[in-house]
Amino acid sequence: MSTVHDALQALTDLTPSRQQILADAVAGLSRASRQLPSKYFYDARGSRLFEQITQTREYYPTRTELALLARVLPDIARVVGPRLHVVELGSGSGRKTALLLAALQDPVAYTPIEISRAALLSSIDHLAPALPEVEMLPVCADFTRAVAVPTPERAPARRLLFFPGSTLGNFADEDAVALLRAMRQTMGRDGLALVGIDLHKDPTLIEAAYNDAQGVTAAFTLNLLARLNREIGSDFDLDGFRHRARYSTARLRIETDLVSQWAQDVHLDGRTFHFAAGEPIRVEYSHKYTDDSFEALLQQAGLQVAQRWDAESPAYGLRLLRAA
Repeated sequence: MSTVHDALQALTDLTPSRQQILADAVAGLSRASRQLPSKYFYDARGSRLFEQITQTREYYPTRTELALLARVLPDIARVVGPRLHVVELGSGSGRKTALLLAALQDPVAYTPIEISRAALLSSIDHLAPALPEVEMLPVCADFTRAVAVPTPERAPARRLLFFPGSTLGNFADEDAVALLRAMRQTMGRDGLALVGIDLHKDPTLIEAAYNDAQGVTAAFTLNLLARLNREIGSDFDLDGFRHRARYSTARLRIETDLVSQWAQDVHLDGRTFHFAAGEPIRVEYSHKYTDDSFEALLQQAGLQVAQRWDAESPAYGLRLLRAA
């Protein structure tokens, strides 16, 4: 029987260090087209703000995926089989995980890999008491880096990687392929991966999802600068940048920027970064896939679709992947 205490005892803590965050920020700001890694959105406040985003009227992906999961989970459980070790990339609040684990037959263990320690501990607090027979093996880490997956006490039949939330779409295509290749290695030859993907649709609907009327997404994006100021000593003027999210119909992706409102300097680690008025910092992508564009990524990564489930309005997909 797994308890919250057991899960905390088993916690592997690979939280990014101050030096790692600093190195990533300096590298991104030193580029000709400036950028900052979206993974650093998720401090404690950022994780709370993202949960608020998922509740907004405009943000359709979470509620669409939850409804799709609820409808097709019996079929998913039948296809993937019993005694799984479920490994989740970017577990967040764990709402979808609770549904999945409850639907599976005799799951052996659950390993959430989550960069936000606060979000990780909160999800374990909820999941461990509800699923006492599932061994909880949490890992606080950046899942885009090599992470050793803990070994459960009870041998599983195979691994199931769970990657919901259309998070794959946050990566540029070449990075998405690299991540999918790493997933193939992690799941093993007989393993599977269940991935959520947002599908191309009316650009107006897509763009609204990243520009909610309440301004929660804007606060979430700007919180990245507040975190950098607090944790690595930068001096971004939080009033000097604004959130901008636009859909590129050519590249089928949302491109989210923090745009400098006026000419200004930002100081970090003894360096000065000058921003012109209107100059953007790219902070996130959110790709919307077609069947062809997603299949192209899988082909490069040595994966193939074993099963697919779709929501039609708004268009959203779950794909069960296996090694090709």
